[in-house]
Amino acid sequence: MGSTRDATFLTLPRVLLASAVLPPVGLLMWWLRPWPAGAARKVLGFMGRAAISAVLAILTLVYALKLNLVFVEASGAGIIPIFSFRDPKKDAEALEKHRAAQSVVASPALAQAAAAAGPAAGATPGPQPDAPPAPSAAVAAGAAGRSAVAPAAVEPWGEFRGANRDGVYAEGPILTSWPADGLKPLWRQPAGGGYASFAIARGKAFTIEQRRGKEVVVAYDVATGRELWTHGWDAHFQEAMGGPGPRATPTWHAGRVYALGAAGEFRLLEADSGKLVWSKNILADAKTENIMWGMSNSPLIVDDKVVVTPGGRGSSVVAYHKHSGARVWGSLDDQAAYTSPAVVTLAGQRQLIVVTASRITGLAIADGRLLWEYPWVTMYEINSAQPIVIDANHVFVSAGYDHGSILLRIHQGDGGFTAQRVWENKNLKNRFNSSVLHQGHLYGYDEGILACIVARTGERKWKGGRYGYGQALLAGSHIIVLTESGELALLKATPESHQEVARFPAIEGKTWNHPAIAGGVLLVRNAREMAAFRIAP
Repeated sequence: MGSTRDATFLTLPRVLLASAVLPPVGLLMWWLRPWPAGAARKVLGFMGRAAISAVLAILTLVYALKLNLVFVEASGAGIIPIFSFRDPKKDAEALEKHRAAQSVVASPALAQAAAAAGPAAGATPGPQPDAPPAPSAAVAAGAAGRSAVAPAAVEPWGEFRGANRDGVYAEGPILTSWPADGLKPLWRQPAGGGYASFAIARGKAFTIEQRRGKEVVVAYDVATGRELWTHGWDAHFQEAMGGPGPRATPTWHAGRVYALGAAGEFRLLEADSGKLVWSKNILADAKTENIMWGMSNSPLIVDDKVVVTPGGRGSSVVAYHKHSGARVWGSLDDQAAYTSPAVVTLAGQRQLIVVTASRITGLAIADGRLLWEYPWVTMYEINSAQPIVIDANHVFVSAGYDHGSILLRIHQGDGGFTAQRVWENKNLKNRFNSSVLHQGHLYGYDEGILACIVARTGERKWKGGRYGYGQALLAGSHIIVLTESGELALLKATPESHQEVARFPAIEGKTWNHPAIAGGVLLVRNAREMAAFRIAP
């Protein structure tokens, strides 16, 4: 009797209706329907149910996505989706609740600076956390020492990937023996969206985040994570692979912060208060359109100029006066890439190195004049990894999407500069993950797997360690890896083999952002969370 009632209930119309309205219920009902008699029919029935189940599973996923029960992001590999229960709206609410719950009592120094500066256009004082974790004596002493002895204009990690933009931490030794359960965070808290890293100076960390419909520059206290001030404007850049949010790391210089949004909004702010000094949109100024994944190049301070790369005719690279924002020069007609300009010395001359969507170039600092060039055309016109100077005459450049790497020799003779290829191969393919140089060897991502090559020959020494499309920094004789899934790993920087020393979960969610280190404190963030770890002995 029970089987008869089941068969009556599991009629084809009912199963089809359930499959259309509630695919998971329909999926269960298909498998509960009576099996056909006979071995051949059972095999055919199983194959039919398997095919229907696949369709219903896809339909279930579609329903879940439409109802915001499941969320999908693109991984660095592009074709592999990342499914999660992360709700961007709930993330925004959690961030707002966290900041609202913080104490509004600012430090006397911050209050005095804000009062002296007056109300800042677009800036709001940031709240302090409830019962913030007390910084250790070493952290507090380190911050005080840096404030006392730091140069007037430059800090060791005041810009993208450090003062030389090479991803090297050189302030001192780091802990090379981590607890089995990982480093304990000094603090951890919600973060806004986007892929910027931190610029760190005078005990403050500066980044740019997506907060609902605004891009927001934020200053945090390094020791406690306290939000000191924010400065925002209406902007919401979004694309299919990376999602929403700004990409370019702000630059700290001489007490000011230069911040660039994904849609080209460029602002100079006072570092102590967030007060606006000047602003402009570099895409509008260059009379050009945005590129696919948005403005990602971190502003570069060189002498009395700030250099950005909007792309466009005569404005692929533009220098503004760092104090007034007045245009000083524009150079090249290239489409912009996603790399950041850098100051280097090659072939005896201090110059800018800029990778555009189609070539590697050296430019004169004074007027943007082209000194040398080398073609570098990649799939989808994507160049994202930072070039690395190997020695006085050689520079390394890499790109992903099965393109590879190249070492160029830059020579200056009577006829000017020349750029010659030394080697080119596919042993290291940096997509948006820049390599680091240590004792003649380059360590970086060959797509999603870490690898080591000989800088002068391109020979691969090893490949190992699946960290997804994360990021890497060099500290002493070790490599600090922030994986795509938010783990921190410590590796020995040795060409002998891949040697992982430690690894632990640091933050939650897809992580493409570069880590940053200053004064013995390691800062990490993604579009959902940020944290700080004491990494100095």
